[in-house]
Amino acid sequence: MIATLRGEITQIEDTSLVVEVGGIGMRVHVPATLRERMKVGESILLYTHFVVRQDAMSLYGFESQGERDLYNMLLSVNGVGPKLALAVLSSLSLDTVQRAVFNEEYDILNRVPGVGKKTAQRIVLSLQDKLKPLDALEQVAAMSDTDGEVLAALTALGYSVVEAQTAIQAIPKDAPKDVEERLRLALGYFQ
Repeated sequence: MIATLRGEITQIEDTSLVVEVGGIGMRVHVPATLRERMKVGESILLYTHFVVRQDAMSLYGFESQGERDLYNMLLSVNGVGPKLALAVLSSLSLDTVQRAVFNEEYDILNRVPGVGKKTAQRIVLSLQDKLKPLDALEQVAAMSDTDGEVLAALTALGYSVVEAQTAIQAIPKDAPKDVEERLRLALGYFQ
């Protein structure tokens, strides 16, 4: 029903943004990573998903069509509702979810608050046939086992999955491929 939304951010709430469109403030639930970057007064374009339930109507917004498509795929998984699907996209990037699905890395999905072992398994099994963009396999190959170990080490040190992913993405492309050096570079991101 509402495919996109363009307007000015008038308020930032705990789980949502209020975007003014034509004089009407619309509450849009967005991933935490997006919400934390936004400021009141900024213009924004969101790709949206409108959820109608018996007791409420909610609007969910995303920066890209790819995120919205992944959100819709997550909703198709048994046991995953709108809030849990948003929690997955708040905790993990699109690339990380794809890598977790392709490599059957349940533990990455299991780190998302509210996603247990069985739900992580259902997500992987359900999305394996649905996630097949051509560039996704290249991205999965680029995120090596080494970076997976660095991600695990950073989360073991207390960093969130999102923080760890951001630090890994900040590692220079020409950096050595050994775990210790990549971990050192990733930790340098936090200083």
